[in-house]
Amino acid sequence: MSEVCKKTGGDCYGVRELKLLFEISTLLNKVKRDLKSNLDPVIELLADYLDAEKVILTILNRENNKISIEVAFGLSDEERNRGTYKIGEGIIGKVVATGKAEVIPKVLEEEKYLNKTGTKLEGDVSFICVPIREENEVVGTLSIHRIYNQHITIAEDARILSIVGSMVAQAVRTRQEIAEEINQLQDENTKLHYELKERIKPSNIVGNSGKLQSVFDMIELVAPTNATVLIRGESGVGKELIADAIHFNSTRKNKAFVKVNCAALPESLIESELFGHEKGAFTGASFMRKGRFEAAEGGTIFLDEIGDLPASTQVKLLRILQEREFERLGSTKPIKINVRIVCATNRNLEELIEKNQFREDLFYCINVFPLYVPPLRERINDIPGLADHFIAKFNKNNHKKIKRISSSAIDMLMVYHWPGNIRELENCMERACILSVDSVIRSSSLPPTLQTAISSKTKSSGTLEAMVERVEKQMILETLLSTKGNLLKAAELLGITERIMGLRIKKYEIDPKRFKKASKISD
Repeated sequence: MSEVCKKTGGDCYGVRELKLLFEISTLLNKVKRDLKSNLDPVIELLADYLDAEKVILTILNRENNKISIEVAFGLSDEERNRGTYKIGEGIIGKVVATGKAEVIPKVLEEEKYLNKTGTKLEGDVSFICVPIREENEVVGTLSIHRIYNQHITIAEDARILSIVGSMVAQAVRTRQEIAEEINQLQDENTKLHYELKERIKPSNIVGNSGKLQSVFDMIELVAPTNATVLIRGESGVGKELIADAIHFNSTRKNKAFVKVNCAALPESLIESELFGHEKGAFTGASFMRKGRFEAAEGGTIFLDEIGDLPASTQVKLLRILQEREFERLGSTKPIKINVRIVCATNRNLEELIEKNQFREDLFYCINVFPLYVPPLRERINDIPGLADHFIAKFNKNNHKKIKRISSSAIDMLMVYHWPGNIRELENCMERACILSVDSVIRSSSLPPTLQTAISSKTKSSGTLEAMVERVEKQMILETLLSTKGNLLKAAELLGITERIMGLRIKKYEIDPKRFKKASKISD
């Protein structure tokens, strides 16, 4: 039978405390790896015993020195997620840093109380926070919020919190080690993922733009497979480098990698190059010769500019894709091959199909995994990195000592539309490196095609209307010159009516007769 407290008339304080500690001890004996599911009832018992509105248990992660709420009573999930502290930050961070308990009678009067959880506090609220120690090391904190009561000794609450804290310390240490292990595994996973991407991205593919990163993600997916890949993109975007990345990150990386530029081979020789020939197959075939497909056995063959393949070769390539076999020129014996095919083109194959210049069935066979490489103008953020890469390259190749590129030159590179893509940028940087005389690439070192009105000091002056009129007048003059003063023909070429042409002639005080005279003189 429990004793009656002479002060409150309820259960004796000491008896209630012993009952609480016994129940907590019983719960902790059942603690397994899932710390949260076992400490929730412990926290609830403590809240009920101390008549607390909120009870918070935090854990210190030694890997990143962050303190986070692990278990809480009276907090929503959103509030709990916001409760992250640095060592020394706020009351909780201070307790972890000093290892000493903190007692705040009224939190609204305390500047150091940060309320990072965003909990709504009404009236006078007391806050008590004690450290949780395991082998003299602070592993977390245990704290409560309760309505301030001048008749309750806060020191007694701090004492019971410290006792409970010491009881749960071992369980908290276990959870701390698990959390740190998970954090370490996540870091290692991120590091390995990054290293994988670096292996997929050859050292000569420079760029970190979002569009290029999407290409790397696609390479990561398709490289380990044997799927046929069609790389599409404008000339000069680096399709061959993408093919390199696919092969050297595939299971065939230790086998042959054969490259064929279909546009560079004469139509009369391309079949012999690809499929080989027997002795005597044609005039000059004095010996048997293996083709590129046989040379690539077990590895990868890269067919660049596949849109330029002649129709007869397209038929044979289609058979290879479907049957994985072919015959050499002059032979009827089929040869089985195990070759992965990667194709590339800068041409619009769909238009070629409509013009009957490319087989539709072949297109479907090579378009198993299309991979689009964006032009340089769509990933201008890669330009500074590419420029630095080419500077380093030409410093080595041309024995130069270029140290940097000026901001004005970078601005010019960034605004240019780069029709020749990376190949044009490379040539541009080589020229600039040669022209530089002070180890700096300046705007004046760049080609005239990149020069702007500001950099060349030829900025147009006047209003927009005035400049448009100058351009319009010049176009009319040039058209009249080409039509030998024929107003009707000039109007047709400019896409305007004869009446408007007459008004413009009058406005700009142009004499059409002088163009007729000029024509007679030239004749």
